[in-house]
Amino acid sequence: MDKELPEGIGKLGWTVGLATFLDGVVEGKQLFKVEPGNCCDHALEQASVLLDSARRASFIGVMDDEPVLVWASHFLSEMAKAVIDDAHMGMQEKTEPV
Repeated sequence: MDKELPEGIGKLGWTVGLATFLDGVVEGKQLFKVEPGNCCDHALEQASVLLDSARRASFIGVMDDEPVLVWASHFLSEMAKAVIDDAHMGMQEKTEPV
């Protein structure tokens, strides 16, 4: 990756690509994984957007009796957790971009 990055990009570190989400049909297998080498700053911003979407879907789903929105909230929350967990690992390691 080009070492000449814009100011402030990656100051918290880079995702490591270890966090997974959404169980697969085979025990112990996950369907999705966070990609390594993403800026933790940006990853955390995106996790915030995912959590806000989950909050809204959950509220509307409960208030309007729409179970599909409650399930969407569950999956968005799981995705956001994986992004936050992976960014946290990257911030602890202070890894270089992949």
